[in-house]
Amino acid sequence: MSIAVRTITEDDLPNWIRARRTGYVQSPAVSKKELAFRRELLDFERAQGAFDDGRCVATYRSFTQRLSVPGGASVAANAVSNVSVSATHRRRGLLSRMIDRDLREAAERGDAAATLIAAEYPIYGRFGFGPATRVIEWEVDVPRAGVDPRHAGPDDGGRVDYVDVADLREHGPALYERVRAARHGLVDRTDLWWRRNTGALPIDDAPWTEPSAVVYRSARGTVDGLLVFTSDDKWEAKLPHQTATVLDLVAVSPAAERALWLFLLSVDWITSVRTGYRAPDDLLPDLLPDPRAARVVTHADLLWLRPLDVPALLEARTYPVAGSLVLDVTDPAGPGGSSGSFSSANSSGPSGPAAGRFLLDAGPDGATCTRTARPADLTLPAAALGSLFLGDESAVRLAALGRVTEQRPGAAGRADALLRTGRRPWCADIF
Repeated sequence: MSIAVRTITEDDLPNWIRARRTGYVQSPAVSKKELAFRRELLDFERAQGAFDDGRCVATYRSFTQRLSVPGGASVAANAVSNVSVSATHRRRGLLSRMIDRDLREAAERGDAAATLIAAEYPIYGRFGFGPATRVIEWEVDVPRAGVDPRHAGPDDGGRVDYVDVADLREHGPALYERVRAARHGLVDRTDLWWRRNTGALPIDDAPWTEPSAVVYRSARGTVDGLLVFTSDDKWEAKLPHQTATVLDLVAVSPAAERALWLFLLSVDWITSVRTGYRAPDDLLPDLLPDPRAARVVTHADLLWLRPLDVPALLEARTYPVAGSLVLDVTDPAGPGGSSGSFSSANSSGPSGPAAGRFLLDAGPDGATCTRTARPADLTLPAAALGSLFLGDESAVRLAALGRVTEQRPGAAGRADALLRTGRRPWCADIF
């Protein structure tokens, strides 16, 4: 029988969850708590499934997201998640059918971009996504780090206080929005996110263990940072060997960030700290008297970005210098490479939503981006523009890799001068 790909209904949800768990190589059992959680999580109009003789064999969903961009603004993004295809039904184009439909609807809706966290690197480039942020996780050998706990407290009149999860739900959302306005690459956290991550909305039957949490209060009394962490209970030969694992650490100022790290590194009995996913240019290693005490355990891509509305995307951010650039963006056929219904004023035949030639006039105060017939400075695929947009990747580097083509000498260097940012983008959340 042919495999039907369609929007799911609430009645399909147990079958859909079972397929998602099967595709993720997890136990296929569906608990009542997970069913309740997914029912609240999903926008059923944007959740799809592939059904073979009534059994769900592939899953996909998207939802509205806000992505912070350089300069402090944010754009509407179509966030893709819960993608799975059962091992029995791979290589049949099921993902292409689902993602083509979803990205087409996102473009029609006016979303500037689509985002996702790629579980597997090779899959999403062919759909126009490019890696846009990277993360590093460190493991800190606390005794070697050289932090003197007698001098690890805030030195600016601020203080660090323990709080409970109710305080996190109270102070966390407003604090995070302040951080998001100052750091590009972060995505918004909904009320459901805060409830899920503070134990108010369990996702499964596993018992909830409340983590430790502290906030940093400035000398003015404002909450300028928060730290959430767990620790194990390991002793050897009557000596503590406990590892603290950071679940969340966000701060609006370097002073708050420094105070929270030094607090954690000075807690008695903790001999090792796993930092969680941090920005590649995080302050942490160089806050230590001995930065070599921080060993890299993970260095990988995280957020992937796919342009949908190129003018809206490029006009949303600011640029460190003034300049102009003509970008010829290629986005053949539909988003997944199959025959799509998009069209471009600058190309013949079917094309994706990002296709076209665009004149970017940009500067520190903002930008305009319009379609143009002027000769191109750079030719690049939509995925490459996705990698360049937040400022982490280099057009010169992509040109050396053959992924960007200079039509005018020096154009890649000019693109770097416009697009790259002083701090690297950071996405703190997996969604």
